[in-house]
Amino acid sequence: MHHGTVADHAAIRSFVAIGDSFTEGLNDTLPDGALAGWADRFAATLAQQYQGVRYANLAIRGRVLDQIVDEQVPVAVAAKPDLIAFSAGGNDLLRAGADVDATAHRYEQAVRTLRATGARVLVFTGFDVGSTPVLRLARGRIAIYNEHLRAIADRNACDLVDLWSLTPLRDRRAFSEDRLHLSADGHERVARLVARVLNVPAPDPFEGWTGIAAAEPSRRDDLIWARTYFLPWVGRHLRGRSSGDFVLPKRPELDVLGRVVGAPAEGAGR
Repeated sequence: MHHGTVADHAAIRSFVAIGDSFTEGLNDTLPDGALAGWADRFAATLAQQYQGVRYANLAIRGRVLDQIVDEQVPVAVAAKPDLIAFSAGGNDLLRAGADVDATAHRYEQAVRTLRATGARVLVFTGFDVGSTPVLRLARGRIAIYNEHLRAIADRNACDLVDLWSLTPLRDRRAFSEDRLHLSADGHERVARLVARVLNVPAPDPFEGWTGIAAAEPSRRDDLIWARTYFLPWVGRHLRGRSSGDFVLPKRPELDVLGRVVGAPAEGAGR
C-alpha cells in the first residue's frame, strides 16, 4: 500500500470520484434535495485547505463494475485529475453466483488504467454487512474481495481506505433506514477516514461510536425492512432493472466546489 507523506496532499488540486451509490452519496440528502455523500464532504475538506480545488463525481447508484469501467473510467482518465477515488464491485457481489476472483481481476485491470495516468488512486474495501439480514449471506464473498483489494492496492501503489476497519460503521446510526446505504453521519465518518489516509487535516473518524447503538431490530422490524427495501431490490434485479436507470452523474465535469457540506452533529441519528 502507498503511504503518503504529510506533504503529499498539497498536490491534490483536482479530484474525480467514480463508482456506485456509495460514492454518489445516496441517502445523505441535503435540505434542497441534493445528495452530499462522503466524496462531497471530503472535497469540501480539501477546499478548506486549498482555494480552487476542482471536483467531479461520476458515480451512479446500482452500477456494477463493468458499467463503471465502460462509462466512468474513460471520463476520469480524460480529466487528468490529481486524485481518482474508485469504489466498485459491491453490486456485483450481491448477485447470485458472483465470481469474486473474476471481479477482482477486472477491478485490477481498471486500477492499472487509472494509475497509468499518473493520478493517485484511492481504493476502498467493502464494509462489514454482518449485522444486516440477508445481506450477511454475502459477508464471506465481501471478505475475500477485500483481501483481493488490499493486494491490488499494494501491487499498484494505491491509497487504501479500509472500511471494514472503520468500527463506527458497525453502529446502526451510520446507516439509513434501508440498512445498505450510509446515513449522513456514516458518510461523514468515511470522509474523515479518506482525509486521514491522504494526510489531509480532519476530525478523527474513530471518535465516539464504538459499537452497536440501541436495541437490536425486532423480527417485526426486520420484516418491515424486507418488505420496504429488500423485496423491491430483488424485484428490480429479477427484471434486469437498476435504481440507477435514467440517473445522470451529479457532477459530470471537474469544477470548483460551490457548496461546502457541513458535518452533522456528533451522534445525530438519521
